[in-house]
Amino acid sequence: MLSEEVLKVVFPLLDGVDLAVCMMVCKQWRHMAQDDYFWKCVCAKRWPSICKRPNSHTVTYYRIYRTFYKRQRPQTLLPPRLSFDDLEFFIDIWNEDELVFSEVVPGPVLQTGIKFLPTGICNTLKFHLESPEYKMTLPVDPRFNIPWGDTVSISVLVERKDSNKVACIINKSLFDYIDRCASRALAFEYLNFSPNYPFISGIRAWISLLFLEDGDDGIIDVFGIEMDFRNTASSKDEVLWLLDMLDWK
Repeated sequence: MLSEEVLKVVFPLLDGVDLAVCMMVCKQWRHMAQDDYFWKCVCAKRWPSICKRPNSHTVTYYRIYRTFYKRQRPQTLLPPRLSFDDLEFFIDIWNEDELVFSEVVPGPVLQTGIKFLPTGICNTLKFHLESPEYKMTLPVDPRFNIPWGDTVSISVLVERKDSNKVACIINKSLFDYIDRCASRALAFEYLNFSPNYPFISGIRAWISLLFLEDGDDGIIDVFGIEMDFRNTASSKDEVLWLLDMLDWK
């Protein structure tokens, strides 16, 4: 009897998948989990307004959940039409009005990334760069220093070799957020997409300066650059599809 009281407290807190699993534990749990009150609690988390409907003896909340719940399945993308061999990136960085970095970066170089991390790198950044997650990084050689508090901005263009068309990824955006715990300065820009994709918007490109702190001198020592699109494109193919949809001129 005590166990039933405990289950009556726990079951309303579960999501639909866990509640369905409980139904397979034993006959007692199955009988209790079939109570439509628990499924009403589940539906209230996904579709709160559905719980305002009058009670029905024919359409239960359990049936509503089974009908409309869909397990998320990973989508398989077609092979992208672009490759990094087709791309060149033009990266320019200013400290105030002084140009401190200006390079034409072939796509494969951005893919190769930073092979050797400098000594003195913080553990958070080291863990990030050594993780197996997909990332696009570029070593800065020679490295450059930036005093804390200076205004630093960046522009990034990308060119397609197959058509000689250019698209803008970052347009003179400021590094206005510095994560000192992760030794990264961040800038972003909303991407401009081709009119062929009118329903795609609100996707940001992020650029990070990867740095070491130079003691108490108020200087950051930039040794690398990272470009990413956060959760929108987290694999090589997804990045290439995203770049292919840009507004190429």
